Amino acid sequence: MIQRSILRPIVATIRTSSFRARYSSSPTKLQDNPYIFVFPLSNSTNLLTLLPTNPPTPSLALGHCTSARPTPSTFTENPDVFPIIHEVLAAHATEDPVVRSQAAMFASQAGSALGKGGMLFSRSRASQQRHENMRGPGKTGRNGSDSGGAGGASNQGGIGGAGRGGFVHVSDMRNPPDFGRVAWPEDIFGSLEVDGTGEFVDGTGRYQSSGTYRMVTNEGIFGLPDTLRKKLVARLTELEQQLERKS
Repeated sequence: MIQRSILRPIVATIRTSSFRARYSSSPTKLQDNPYIFVFPLSNSTNLLTLLPTNPPTPSLALGHCTSARPTPSTFTENPDVFPIIHEVLAAHATEDPVVRSQAAMFASQAGSALGKGGMLFSRSRASQQRHENMRGPGKTGRNGSDSGGAGGASNQGGIGGAGRGGFVHVSDMRNPPDFGRVAWPEDIFGSLEVDGTGEFVDGTGRYQSSGTYRMVTNEGIFGLPDTLRKKLVARLTELEQQLERKS
């Protein structure tokens, strides 16, 4: 469950000592994601951020990278940005068409949670699935054999909640799961609770961060659905302006 500290003003938690370092080079756009701007820090290191502001705000960046194409071994995440991401998702994830379509599918009586769990799974499976997610894909990797985690597509259950409540995931778009399947743990930002009719519980879904998300994986770098990405950029812009006024 999201901590209350995430929902209080984020500005107070940002390390202002790194605010607005001066960079002489203009940013470029990341080849694999045109919404991410690249600011050279040195000949070997780049700052990656969703904001085009020059000079950039390192405390609001996604992280820094020592290669032209970010990989898990060359990219370092910025821990300051994760509370902001989860704050935005807690407030706006239920507005996203992708998430809403998952919730609508949950109301289907056509299928229930089978095997190791699908994109939609019943409350009776929720705690077990979160435990499996924390373990990751497992020893056999991503081929879906008996591996823990969500398993591969062949091991995952179908859509539909069979009239029971449960959870839908907010996932990264770099590696979308097949229809009716669950995303890999490293691609899941968090989950929303829905009732048996596909409605978000309490109107908000009670967003819960997964604790398993990774900014960069072998499948690519951070990528939210457009609706949520725009909300995040707006929030980051607001925080940047607040920091600028304080400087």
